[in-house]
Amino acid sequence: MKNESGFGIRSWVVCVVAAFSIAAAASVAAQEHFDPQGKAPSKFTIELRDGLKATLPFEDQRDFEEATKGFIAEPPYTQIMADAGNVAWDMASYQWLLEEGADFASIHPSLQRQAILNMAYGLYEVLPGRIYQVRGYDLANITFVKGDTGWIIFDPLTAAETARAALQFINEKLGERPVVAVVYSHSHGDHFGGVRGVVDEADVTSGKVMVIAPEGFLEAAISENVFAGNAMSRRLQWQYAVLLQRDPHGHVDQAIGKNLANGSTGLIAPNRTVTEDFENITVDGVEMVFQNAPDTEAPVQMNTYFPQFKALWAAELITGTIHNIYTLRGAAVRNALNWSKEINEALYTFGKEAEVMFASHSWPRWGNDRIQEVMRAQRDAYANLNNQTLHYVNQGVTINEIHNVYEVPKSLQQNWAARSYHGDVQNNVRGVVNRFIGHFDGNPANLIPLSPKDSAPLYVEMMGGSEKILAKGGELVAQGKYLHATEILNKLVFAEPRNQAARRLLADAYEQLGYQAESTSVRNTFLQGAFELRNGQPGGVPPRSTGPDVVRAMSTEQWLDFVAISMDPTRAGGIAFTINLVTPDNGEKYVIEMSNATLNTLKGAQAKSPDLTVTVNRADLNQVMMGVASFDDLIAAGKATFEGDRTGFDQLRSILVPFTPDFEILPGSAPERPSDPPKPFELRDLLQPGACG
Repeated sequence: MKNESGFGIRSWVVCVVAAFSIAAAASVAAQEHFDPQGKAPSKFTIELRDGLKATLPFEDQRDFEEATKGFIAEPPYTQIMADAGNVAWDMASYQWLLEEGADFASIHPSLQRQAILNMAYGLYEVLPGRIYQVRGYDLANITFVKGDTGWIIFDPLTAAETARAALQFINEKLGERPVVAVVYSHSHGDHFGGVRGVVDEADVTSGKVMVIAPEGFLEAAISENVFAGNAMSRRLQWQYAVLLQRDPHGHVDQAIGKNLANGSTGLIAPNRTVTEDFENITVDGVEMVFQNAPDTEAPVQMNTYFPQFKALWAAELITGTIHNIYTLRGAAVRNALNWSKEINEALYTFGKEAEVMFASHSWPRWGNDRIQEVMRAQRDAYANLNNQTLHYVNQGVTINEIHNVYEVPKSLQQNWAARSYHGDVQNNVRGVVNRFIGHFDGNPANLIPLSPKDSAPLYVEMMGGSEKILAKGGELVAQGKYLHATEILNKLVFAEPRNQAARRLLADAYEQLGYQAESTSVRNTFLQGAFELRNGQPGGVPPRSTGPDVVRAMSTEQWLDFVAISMDPTRAGGIAFTINLVTPDNGEKYVIEMSNATLNTLKGAQAKSPDLTVTVNRADLNQVMMGVASFDDLIAAGKATFEGDRTGFDQLRSILVPFTPDFEILPGSAPERPSDPPKPFELRDLLQPGACG
């Protein structure tokens, strides 16, 4: 940890009141853009921002009162170093948000408000003498519940380094106590990845420390992002803008927290699973009632109620924002209606008596009336997303129209808890349509669409060539019609990827759309697009979270399925083989068959006359999966045996395609130096720490 001055947590409330009162002064003097090609907010962006400020309920300051309530102390440092030597966490990189009276014209006013609320940094008391949170150490909060003898920790962050620092800080301020239990509320990496920073695996294995998780946790934690993991990793660079400058013109917030920690990610398997809809567990004198709430924000998730304290832990079902139904990084579309029903279940089971509600992101709410208000607002927001969307779908509105038809009820528009900072209303409703009737809008012209590289030249030719498109695009940008401009300029960029004038003009339009966006995901995506159009892909890669713990937790069947995805189908024709795989240390057997350019796996079976039998302990196979050793290394070390003809195996190894998260999203933006490819059979970047996104 690096010693630096703290933030002065109370002082930023004054900044907020000054910046967000209805009569706030005009924007502060324009700050220099981090990108030499970047542009200031246009007059149209400023006019839109001023109009929004007049319609939003900035006079409601309750969130700021709640975000600062219970403050105990902030640490004397703003940076946390990773064990590998890099900076894992840096709150100082966002300190410009706390400038007195700052009112940034390049940030949606509602988003600026949220970004300031997420600047809370330090130790907070949620319930006197019992429940505490360390906030601002990672994307999520880490929660400490005081038992009779030790700490029960809820959601130990993304990285071991930030979780360890949080535990050290609370022990320093409140007295050192052992960790007696850890609760994983759900299967996203920012809620379990830092577990090795707070507990030792040997203590979990022995039963000294209980690790509690919902049923299906391990499978969900690994499988949700495995098969399209590389694509998700690249797209996460856009949704989270993890490589973009932290600046009023760049990354300002991630809606549910500031950003992802870049440290050591681990996973310790739970030794206590919650299987019932409602299940009581008492640990160290603390009674907890767990509510399983699957198929909501994550495939598996659970709320927790503390009847002794009348306190409700809302996991990531209820935070300071409406979340993603469709997440721009890519994931299965979430179930908005079930999400609403699970909130309603919690409301009627616990919410009628709860006096404090806290969660894995954002800030707590106190008082039963306030808790019920927030629960109802978010319940209704998710239900309305589902129901109003399907109402219009059943009248013929398509996936390509719904985002221009759907309207959030006016009463919810005036409730800060129902604003969409992490999710985006327009893409969420499209996600609902896709969940129920798919991507096809019913128009035969869209049944077999051309690829952009094929359709774009046709459009450019019919529009009269690049000069006319540039002229019209410039005219539309000058009029503030940025979406109209992107419609035609995008065609030109795909038709002529090296047309720098087109790239610059499209970047200008993207940038203004980013400044205007309330959702961090939308803002980041437009701004990342503008940056890559101007400069190509930025240097570096986002945090990698696939490590030994993730590989160990992944099933052999999942790995074999990923190998099948990694295989180049254009080079697989004519290859045919049958392999028996045996892993004696865990008693598993598989038959692997290659035919018709397709690799198939069956667990629990063996072919009678295989071409090859491979015997290797799963513990040693992990080394291959991590890229630490090859199969030939294991054979040479006597840790694996190949019996039979290995021709098919060698053919398979030769046609595996290495996935790296640096492919082009916009043409002409490839990095100068490609990422180092993984080794054959190696898993890489399959689990995203920001999978709550």
